[in-house]
Amino acid sequence: MTEPVLIVGAGIAGLTAALALAKRGISVRIFEQAERLEEAGAGLQLSPNATRILIELGLGEALKAVASQPERVALIDARSSRELATVRLGQWAEARWGAPYYVLHRADLQRVLLEAVASEPRIALTLGTRIESVIRDSAGLSVVTDGQPVGASFLIGADGVRSRLRRLGGGREAQPSGFTAWRATFSPDQLSGLPASDDHVTAFVHPRVHCIAYPVRGGQQFNLAGFSSTRGECGGERDFRAFADSFAGALPALAQLAAQRARWSAWDVKLVRPIDWGAGASLALIGDAAHATTPFAAQGAAMAIEDAATLAMALASHSPRLRALDEWRRVRTARVNAVIKRGRLNRLAWHAAGPVAWVRDRVLARRTPEALAADLDWLYGWRIGDS
Repeated sequence: MTEPVLIVGAGIAGLTAALALAKRGISVRIFEQAERLEEAGAGLQLSPNATRILIELGLGEALKAVASQPERVALIDARSSRELATVRLGQWAEARWGAPYYVLHRADLQRVLLEAVASEPRIALTLGTRIESVIRDSAGLSVVTDGQPVGASFLIGADGVRSRLRRLGGGREAQPSGFTAWRATFSPDQLSGLPASDDHVTAFVHPRVHCIAYPVRGGQQFNLAGFSSTRGECGGERDFRAFADSFAGALPALAQLAAQRARWSAWDVKLVRPIDWGAGASLALIGDAAHATTPFAAQGAAMAIEDAATLAMALASHSPRLRALDEWRRVRTARVNAVIKRGRLNRLAWHAAGPVAWVRDRVLARRTPEALAADLDWLYGWRIGDS
C-alpha cells in the first residue's frame, strides 16, 4: 500500500485497528475529531475472545496491571438476594478459553491502547480533525479535512454510533432501542448491604430492570450499570424517575443506590443493524459505527476489538481486496448477529416475571457453573480465523 490506511476515530475500535495493522507492517493515520482525548465512560467487561487479541498485540502486561479478573458471574434475584446461577470464570476460565476474563474502567483500556499507539512508529494520531467529505476518483481515495485532501489506501470508520463516515458512505442513521443505560461508580463500602464482591461480577435481575456490578480501578471502585426502558427524554428527570421506580420491591440497599440522581449518567442505547459495513474495496466500518446494539451480552468492546483485528487480517491478505473484504463482512455479520441473539436471550432471562421467571429459576438450578460456562464456548473461545 503506497498511501497509509486512514482510520477515523480514536476509540477502542480505531486504536485496536491501528495496532493490528501496524503489527502487519501497514502504516496508519488516525484522525480524531476531539481536540484531546479525555477519560470518559465507565466500566466494561472484556471476555477472552477480546483479551486474547490484545495480548497477541503485546498488551498483556499493561492490561493485567489495570484490570481485575473475577472468579465468577453471579446471577442474583434483585428482590430476594437469592443466587439463581453462577458462571465460573477466573483461572478455570482462562485455562478453558486460553485468555483471561477481565473487568476494568474504559478509560484505563483507552490509556493502554494510546500508550501502545504512541510507541508505534507506523502510526500517526492527529486530534481535532473532522472529515468533511470522501473523494473516490481516478486518482484514488482521499478524504477532505480543513479543506485539504488527504490520500489514503483504505478508509476505516471507527467513529462510533453517530458515525459520520457511515452517513457519507450512504448508511443509515442509528435508531433508538427504547432502552437507557445508567452508569455510576460507588466505593466498596457503599455496596456493603448488597451481595456483591470484588472477586465477581454480580447481575441483579428484576422484571423491570437489571443492574450489573463489578470492581474497577483495582477494586477501589465498583461500576454499576443499570438498564431500563426509556421514558420521555433519555437521561431526563422523567426517565430517571422511571429508572429509580423500576427498583420497587428490590433490595433496599440497591433501591437506595438507584435513587441517588447525582451519581448516575445516562446513555441513550442506539441500534445500528449490522449490514452497513462500508462500501466496496475502499471503506469499512467497525465497532458501533457498523453494528451498535444493546449491551445485554456485554460484548460491545469485544466485538469492536474482533472487528479491528479481523479487518487488519483481511487488508493484509494476499487475496484480491474486494474478495477478502466481502468474506470479512460475511463472517462478521454472522458473528455479530449471533451475539445480538444471545443478548436478546439474556434480556428475556434477566427481566422474566411470573411463570417465565419460575421456569427460568428451575432450569438454572439444574445447571452447574461449569455447564453454564460451556454454553459460552462459541463466544469466549472464538479465535481469529474462526468462521
